[in-house]
Amino acid sequence: MGSRLITGARIWDAAGTPAFPGDVLIEGNRIRAISHTPGQLAQEGAEVIDGTGLTLMPGMVEGHAHLSFESVAATEDLITPTPEEQVFTTARGAKALLDAGFTSAYGASEAKLRLAVAVRNEVNAGRLPGPRIRAGSLEISVTGAMGDEGRLHNERPGGPAMIVNGPEEIRKAVRLFCREGCDNIKLDVSGDPFYPNTPGHTTPMALDEIRMAVETAHAFGRKVNAHTRSVEGSKNCIRAGVDGLFHCEYADEELFDMMEEARDRIFVVPTVSLFHTIVKGEASGSGLTPEIGGYMGITALLEESAKTHTALRKRGIRHLIGGDYGFAWSRQGTNARDLQFFVDYYGYTPEGALTCATRNGGLAMRSEADLGTITDGALADLLLVAGNPLEDVSIMTDAARLVMIMKDGEIYKNTTGIAQRRAAA
Repeated sequence: MGSRLITGARIWDAAGTPAFPGDVLIEGNRIRAISHTPGQLAQEGAEVIDGTGLTLMPGMVEGHAHLSFESVAATEDLITPTPEEQVFTTARGAKALLDAGFTSAYGASEAKLRLAVAVRNEVNAGRLPGPRIRAGSLEISVTGAMGDEGRLHNERPGGPAMIVNGPEEIRKAVRLFCREGCDNIKLDVSGDPFYPNTPGHTTPMALDEIRMAVETAHAFGRKVNAHTRSVEGSKNCIRAGVDGLFHCEYADEELFDMMEEARDRIFVVPTVSLFHTIVKGEASGSGLTPEIGGYMGITALLEESAKTHTALRKRGIRHLIGGDYGFAWSRQGTNARDLQFFVDYYGYTPEGALTCATRNGGLAMRSEADLGTITDGALADLLLVAGNPLEDVSIMTDAARLVMIMKDGEIYKNTTGIAQRRAAA
């Protein structure tokens, strides 16, 4: 790879510096120089990209990726396709994210064990378009909990979850998933509003089971994420050392204190998009209504999410965006809607929401802290945006405004000339 010079852009570095006009030099896959004065950088032989009138920002990170979920209408849609079919679904999901400005995907879980692993490997080899991927595993759940689709008369093996019981079975499952190449291990710790027998406030998975999963995964250098809506489930995740907590609607002051104490090691990912879509009547044909949800309807759960995550924002918890995309009513590629939802429901400023999607996401992806910011030595995952998302974050949902998408120093999309001609007109 050679060098590229982006000139004259409004630069938002996601590192705390107010946006400034300037230039950025990329050598290979790294940012090598940043000037706060346009025209001050020069590099012989560099490809020059004119960013005049555009905003340069880090690429976004999807913090709850289900790459193999494509317009899913029911759990059956995840079980019946063959692995050969679903690997194409997963590849399309990866491309949809990159097209939408997501240069990284932090994996939650997938429909079958090695789907994200296979696509990650092909993306890394340059044979498929897609973001950086931390490959999610199958869900690990326990008998009777979320993910257990079986009944005594119909075990339904091979679903999107592996059903185990007790620490030793958990240990074996995690070892298996690590052996098969997964980067992130997913646990179903709490119940869920779409499972009437185990609603979201229940906690089917025991603390010793969670601890075993964390100890085993960390021994392999992998991360553990948890589906946790219940108060006790989230507390147990903190106690056990879980890395990423998904959902977390129900809370009390003790949980807030525990999360604040652990805020430098955990990431929390609300899934506001899924609930917003149902409550606002955008999930037509799905059979989902605002009243569904067992212990609490979806409307009430959305209200709980707003209260809990507003409180967590005020306590400095590192949120990631990631709204359980991949369903028919919440499609892959529309993930940037979460930015406006973070403003509307959790009280973030546009810059704060963008920080959740960039710097926070980069820290979740890589312990090296070299992703998600425009800083010297950082990996060159960058977007040039027509407009100013710091004033109107909703423009990030318009793929046409993403006039340049760069991942790892390589240009995936570049329509800067077209954007500048439109601005001049």
